[in-house]
Amino acid sequence: MITLSKEDGPADLDGVTHLSIGVSWDPTAGSSGGVMGMLRRKTGTDLDLIAIAMQGADPVRLAGLDSLDPMGNGSLVHSGDNQTGRGDGDDETVTVEFSRVPTNITSIVFVAAAFKKGSSFQKARNISFKVYDGTGGTTQQVADIWPSLLTQDNGCAVAKAVRVGGSWKLEVINATGKIKPGDEHALMRFAISK
Repeated sequence: MITLSKEDGPADLDGVTHLSIGVSWDPTAGSSGGVMGMLRRKTGTDLDLIAIAMQGADPVRLAGLDSLDPMGNGSLVHSGDNQTGRGDGDDETVTVEFSRVPTNITSIVFVAAAFKKGSSFQKARNISFKVYDGTGGTTQQVADIWPSLLTQDNGCAVAKAVRVGGSWKLEVINATGKIKPGDEHALMRFAISK
């Protein structure tokens, strides 16, 4: 089993065949009380988990938003869009099956963003990014990454899987930044910079 932390640097994924990253969050009233606070909690907020497949320095496929299987072969699969943060467990997940990832893909960057207009990290509580090793049909959590509550940003680069020869390494990034809401190019530029 692998163990991951930002301080440890990249971890070898030798022997890991399936890796999943999930994001979970709880809706909040923010600083609103009364009826507005109840409405905000009921409506929730929409965070998005997105995996960007890179060919060298170029983003070439995106899993998330409205693309659930961008490679068309099950190698990079998104669970679908949760727009409220309500429910138990992970609200959105991306799963990678490394043996199916096309050889021209050199890395995969996992990003979470309050991407739609009106969404923000401040409208969510208890944001958590979990990393799972799904090798052998069993799922074991190997990391739980929490972004800072002090951030005013709306994007977080969570982790990056990098192909090294015939194997993969995974690095925890946990770095926040600003992304223009609704702008996929801005999202990809943010991911490339990490």
